[in-house]
Amino acid sequence: MNRDDPIKYFFLWPAFLVVLAMAIFPLIYSLANSFMSLRLVPPMPARFVGLDNYADLLSNPRFWQTVKTTSIIAFISVAFQFVIGFGVALALVKRVRGADFFRTAFLLPMLVAPVAVALVARQILNPSMGPLNQVATFFGFPNLPYLTEANWAMGSLIAVEIWQWTPFVILLILAGLQGLPDDVYEAAELEGASSWQQFWSITFPMMLPISAAVIFIRIVESFKIIDTVFVMTGGGPGIATETLTLFAYQEGFKKFNLGYTSALSFLFLAVVLILSLVYLALLKPYLEKYK
Repeated sequence: MNRDDPIKYFFLWPAFLVVLAMAIFPLIYSLANSFMSLRLVPPMPARFVGLDNYADLLSNPRFWQTVKTTSIIAFISVAFQFVIGFGVALALVKRVRGADFFRTAFLLPMLVAPVAVALVARQILNPSMGPLNQVATFFGFPNLPYLTEANWAMGSLIAVEIWQWTPFVILLILAGLQGLPDDVYEAAELEGASSWQQFWSITFPMMLPISAAVIFIRIVESFKIIDTVFVMTGGGPGIATETLTLFAYQEGFKKFNLGYTSALSFLFLAVVLILSLVYLALLKPYLEKYK
């Protein structure tokens, strides 16, 4: 059977249609539920309510608080991930001593399950028995409320996110740096350009497309954060660190309010979509300039 043989479609289409149905059916079912008043516990018959679920959410201060919290965690952690990741990748591409060892060591945090990372972080940052506070107390510093005060809890979550996902940025940026042409740098050195000038005039502009892609992927993934928050703070203190996905979990799996949760999920999708479109629109002139 050659590539143009139409018999191939006989084998491909059934599998394609099954995968398509499995992807589309939950989406349509969830969208239909978002217009219904549907609760499993206590069991209530489904009732069409139109846009009431969306209106309730948009007027709910808790929803906007979770949007704000999720945005803060996502943007701050991704900014640090990119800066640190780019710097480490630049060091590794220069073939420093022990580069192979560091390359492997830096990737290890990404390979650990987020729940396991969060469990270890919760033990380390425990306000009373955590080793970090014990060391601080030994040197005469007071115990810090890493997980029990809003700002400290937010900072702790961001720090854990940076530690775990910076390796992802390192991996992709390093791959991009290794693909840059050497002749451009040789010409720059002949012109007497310093390392700093080479970075801003050659490396950064040529890495802009892959940098934009890395940041985009990490922002979208950071908006879905739930496991780290659930294990470390549970959204607390109060709802100070509650994210959009944790809010959806609370409504769907604790209150069994499926209609409300479905509407929340689609509003979550809208938030991420709007931020993505704004991000791409802002970057488009620069990406076209450095194509």
